[in-house]
Amino acid sequence: MAIQQNLVMEQGTDFTASIKLFASATEALNLQGYAAYSQMRRSYDSVSASATLTVTIPVPTNGELVLTLSDSSTAALRYGRYLYDVLLEQTSTGTRTRAVEGIITVTPRVTR
Repeated sequence: MAIQQNLVMEQGTDFTASIKLFASATEALNLQGYAAYSQMRRSYDSVSASATLTVTIPVPTNGELVLTLSDSSTAALRYGRYLYDVLLEQTSTGTRTRAVEGIITVTPRVTR
């Protein structure tokens, strides 16, 4: 079952969010041998992704996922609410699991 994590993204800035996954209440999920993918869309019915987030796993044994999107990509988004999720793929078997899901609120910018 995916964890719920809502995020805020500022339009026109570099976006970075860190999400920690746990195997138990005190033990980080070991992400060794996994790849991660993420997209954001305006609605569940959207045909195409509004943006594809880059997901990195800095230290696989500490359960951390880092989501990023460049300033030019966030500038191209309309402000408002988006849905996103993060899929983990076990590279040896190809098995995919949804690890995180939630809402990303893109706040409008003033300075251009």
